[in-house]
Amino acid sequence: MTIDRDLVLYLEALARVRLTDAERAACEGDLQSIISYFDQLNALNTQGVEPMSHALPLVNILREDVVAPSIATEALLANAPREKDGCFLVQRTVE
Repeated sequence: MTIDRDLVLYLEALARVRLTDAERAACEGDLQSIISYFDQLNALNTQGVEPMSHALPLVNILREDVVAPSIATEALLANAPREKDGCFLVQRTVE
């Protein structure tokens, strides 16, 4: 696939952006090198290679869910400018 000025103009219209002539030329070169890289990847023999969604095996990196003591409500609300019924009282944001 070749990238030319017409394709860059088409992509520019699809993306609803305006590029200068210098930016168009740079974009044309960048897109051409990206397509060339994909052509190199397509040339590789992938026969017998299992499809994968990640290059590295995924493991659960989350910590165990352990019940622990929490901070007392009074201590949490000690610095609150306003509170009502054990909750922070904030200004209304929606009319």
